[in-house]
Amino acid sequence: MLELVAVLLATALVGYGWHASVLARTLALEAAHAACERDALQLLDGSVVLQSWRLARAAGGRRALVRTYVFDYSDDGAARHQGFVVLSGLEVEVVGLGPTLVGGQRA
Repeated sequence: MLELVAVLLATALVGYGWHASVLARTLALEAAHAACERDALQLLDGSVVLQSWRLARAAGGRRALVRTYVFDYSDDGAARHQGFVVLSGLEVEVVGLGPTLVGGQRA
């Protein structure tokens, strides 16, 4: 009986982790898409890729899983640039597009 409970608990934890990862990736993709739309850029490949993750303290002192996703975009249809999305838990912390605009010109 105890073995069954342990297996069920492990299965539930794996399922929760998988669900949270899929949700985080979806949020990162939506944030990347919104940033590209806002700046009239083209999101290439329509995807984000998990680059790194770590445990860190979030607002309020709670520990949260901080994930960094990267994506490719283009400003002219030919050049390929890389941007990133950082999520703390399931909250989008920052979306970065590089190179950034400097004096109206791309650096």
